[in-house]
Amino acid sequence: MPSAPGSGFSGSVSLKYVKLGYQYLVNHFLTILLLPVMAAAALELVRLGPDELLSLWRSLHLDLVHILCSAFLLVFVATVYFMSRPRPVYLVDYCCYKPSPSFRVPFTTFMEHIKLISNNEKSLKFQTRILERSGLGEETCLPPANHYIPPSPSMEAARAEAQLVIFNAIDDLVLRTGLKPKDIDILVVNCSLFSPTPSLSAMIINRYKLRSNIRSFNLSGMGCSAGLISIDLARDMLQVHPNSNALVISTEIITPNFYHGSRRDMLLPNCLFRMGAAAILLSNRRRESSRAKYRLMHVVRTHKGADDRAYRCVYEEEDDEGHSGISLSKELMAIAGEALKSNITTMGPLVLPMSEQLLFFFRLVGRKVINKRWKPYIPDFKLAFDHFCIHAGGRAVIDELQKNLDLSARHVEASRMTLHRFGNTSSSSLWYELAYIEGKGRMRKGDRVWQIGFGSGFKCNSAVWKCLRTVKTPTDGPWDDCIHRYPVHIPEVVKL
Repeated sequence: MPSAPGSGFSGSVSLKYVKLGYQYLVNHFLTILLLPVMAAAALELVRLGPDELLSLWRSLHLDLVHILCSAFLLVFVATVYFMSRPRPVYLVDYCCYKPSPSFRVPFTTFMEHIKLISNNEKSLKFQTRILERSGLGEETCLPPANHYIPPSPSMEAARAEAQLVIFNAIDDLVLRTGLKPKDIDILVVNCSLFSPTPSLSAMIINRYKLRSNIRSFNLSGMGCSAGLISIDLARDMLQVHPNSNALVISTEIITPNFYHGSRRDMLLPNCLFRMGAAAILLSNRRRESSRAKYRLMHVVRTHKGADDRAYRCVYEEEDDEGHSGISLSKELMAIAGEALKSNITTMGPLVLPMSEQLLFFFRLVGRKVINKRWKPYIPDFKLAFDHFCIHAGGRAVIDELQKNLDLSARHVEASRMTLHRFGNTSSSSLWYELAYIEGKGRMRKGDRVWQIGFGSGFKCNSAVWKCLRTVKTPTDGPWDDCIHRYPVHIPEVVKL
C-alpha cells in the first residue's frame, strides 16, 4: 500500500529529532543525573533552621588543625595540577604569501610551454587531460625560473624563490603583529624537496638578524603534511620553554623540481604544484591570549611507512632517461584512505561527543559478535568541528575525504577554492584555506577547525584549533582582491 503524501518526510524528521534527543541525553548524562540530586540537597538545606544548621556544623568536629591541614592539602594539590598540566599554545596570527600576477600561469600558457619543451605527443595529451580535470583555475602561479623555455632550475634560482616567498610571508606577519626579531625564541622551517646549505632556517636567521641562542630546526623530505609536523614540533618546544614565541614557516620550492621526462606518474606534480608559503606565530605567553586568534587543542600524527606500498607511493627517483622527479602511485588514494582511517581512530575519542563514541563502540561490538557484514559506523565529525581544512592536494583527494567523512559542499569549499585559486601549494595549503574561511567572515568565537594533511612516507597528520575570538574579515592577505568572486563553480572537465 503506498504511503501517504509527506509520510517519508515526517518519518525522516522524527528520526532526526530522535537522534538529536539521543545525542543530548548522552552528552549531558552527568548533568541530567546530578541536577535532581543537587536540587534535593538545596531544598533540604533551605528547610533546615539556623539552629539545625549550626548544630550540623558543630557535629563535624572541625578544629583549627584540621582546617589548616585541609587547606594545605588543597593548595598542594592545586599547585601540582597547575604545574603539571600542558602549557596552552596560542596561534597569535599567520600570513600567506600572495604571488605577483606576473607569475600567473593560465592553462594556455602552461600547455604552450609544454609543447615547446617536449616533442612527446602522448605526454602532452596526458597533461592536457590532467589539467582539464585538476580543479585548478587560471590564476595559479609558478616561480620565474619555470617561465623560461626550457625552465632554468639552478641553485641560484631556487634560493631566489625561497627568499621571495618566505621573506614576503614573514614581512607581512611582522607588519601585522608588531613582532620583533629579538622576540623569536624558536624557529621551525619545513620544505620537503629543496634543502640547501646553509639551510633555509639559517637564511631566515641571517636576513632578520635573529638571536644567537635561538632554537632553530629545518625539516626536509617530509612531504605535504610537514606543516602540521612543524606545528607539533613547535608545540613540544613550547612545552619545555616557558614564556616563548615560535615562528613556523611552511613552504615548498618549485623551481628545482620540474620534471623533464615522459613518465606519466611523474608528470602529475608538474600539473598540480604551484608556489606558496605561510608564516605562523605561536606563543605560550599568557598575555598573548588576549589577541591570539586560536588555541591549539590536539595534534595527531599517523605514519604508515612500515608498509612498503605506503612508503613508495610518493617517491623521488629517476626515470630510465635519467630525469629526476616525484612519482605518484596509482594506489595513492587507497593508501591515503587507510592512513586517514588510522588517524581518525585516534582523533575520534579526543573530539567526538560521547553519543558518537557509543554508537561507534556498539557497532564495532556488533560486527565482532553478531554479524561481520554490518557496515562500520562512520562517526559524524560535523558534530565535533565547525570548519574543515583538507589538504588541497588535488580534486581526487578532496572528493575522497568529502565522501569518507560525509561532508557537505560547504565543508570542503575552502579546500576546493584554494586548489582553484592557488593550486597545490603543498604544506602551506592548509593556511590558505583557513584564510579563505576568515575572508568569508565565517570564523566565530568557540568554533573548532580541523586541519588534515597528507604527505610522503606515507603520513596523515591532523590538528585541531579552537577560535578564541570572532575573526574580523581581513582587509589584506592572499584573498583580499578576489574573495568576492568566490565560491565559483568548478566543472568536472574544463575543455582546453
